[in-house]
Amino acid sequence: MANPSQLGFQDASSPIMEELVEFHDHALMVALAICSLVLYLLALMLMEKLSSNTVDAQEVELIWTILPAIVLILLALPSLQILYMMDELDEPDLTLKAIGHQWYWTYEYTDFKDLSFDSYMTPTTELLPGHFRLLEVDHRLVIPMESPIRIIVTADDVLHSWAVPTLGVKTDAIPGRLNQTSFITTRPGIFYGQCSEICGANHSYMPIVVESTPLTHFENWSSMLSS
Repeated sequence: MANPSQLGFQDASSPIMEELVEFHDHALMVALAICSLVLYLLALMLMEKLSSNTVDAQEVELIWTILPAIVLILLALPSLQILYMMDELDEPDLTLKAIGHQWYWTYEYTDFKDLSFDSYMTPTTELLPGHFRLLEVDHRLVIPMESPIRIIVTADDVLHSWAVPTLGVKTDAIPGRLNQTSFITTRPGIFYGQCSEICGANHSYMPIVVESTPLTHFENWSSMLSS
């Protein structure tokens, strides 16, 4: 959950999000080094007298041609590694299906029989103490922690987007098409997200709440709903 006036990312709750935060910091350090070098050269040119000694400087031209290529490689390699890590999960422990509607989500636990429900935003007048306005729902998406989860995302009417920042997940929900993503929660907790695609008048009123619990708690919860 983000804090007021927070400048950085939310605390990562999945290995993918941890990698994304590290890559973000890595890219910022590269950008900081480039900006510092450019500002230094600009200040040097403003303070030094003009000279014609650098008109023919093959070494300098070679450096400013090779250096950007090295910088791009330093950014591309970790980026490609994260892209492969975010690729399809071969053997998930649990497969879920999220269907976007105007303006609520439907969740189906495909590994269980008749386990599905609609998730609506909790009205402000019905919020309990400690719940967040415009972020709480009547039925949370409960998952087991430290288990590979695959979620299939689609929509029933217009474009939606299933996004939970602390898990590093954002997948478009497109009518007539199935998109999928995967994640693993590294700790128990409640993680909040929202639809990230403008989908109509009540676009800001279809939040997402993922509750990560120990496996025994998830089994008791699922057996209670299935019975």
